[in-house]
Amino acid sequence: MYKTIDQIENKIKNHKRGKIFFLDDFAGLGTPDAIKKSLQRLANSGLLLRIANGIYWYPKKEKELYGVKISGKPTLDEIAKSIAKRDKARIVPTGLHALNLLNLSTQVPANVVYLTDGTARKIRIGEGKNILFKHTSEVKRLAYKSEYLMLIVSALREIGENKITDEQISMIKEHFSHITKQEFMTDIKLIPVWIRKILLVL
Repeated sequence: MYKTIDQIENKIKNHKRGKIFFLDDFAGLGTPDAIKKSLQRLANSGLLLRIANGIYWYPKKEKELYGVKISGKPTLDEIAKSIAKRDKARIVPTGLHALNLLNLSTQVPANVVYLTDGTARKIRIGEGKNILFKHTSEVKRLAYKSEYLMLIVSALREIGENKITDEQISMIKEHFSHITKQEFMTDIKLIPVWIRKILLVL
């Protein structure tokens, strides 16, 4: 048991703070039961923060005048991206979450939804918060070279045709600084025609 927890702790400390870990990251360092118990002990000690079943975070820290404090928690988007990276799946935020990420809505949904070409699943994150992955066979919605453009298109789909305000268009224009001309010209064929007309005049 000590050997397992020692190896796990060393592996964690070899990464920068802010990294999200999964049980599978420690496969081979002990039996499944020993790994689970070791992670539980490390969470109890404060080295890790358990954010969901089988998902742990190596907390960031901030310096204060009289010591050091733990800095917040990973965002739901950071957790979702880590899960997608582990599963080698592509994802795109949808619904209110897509609007919120682009500051197109002030509503912060408790349950965030992503389209994915991976496995459909629901991950409970804390009290009353969930990450929902919905599998889609419409692969072109996930085939964008620019993740930022993919997010913008997803947000505009949520707003709907003929419902986009001038203020929202102005805010979307500001986000275009994150998209290169080459990325846009590569991805333009994936964009629905009605959205393409809006983006081409920005």
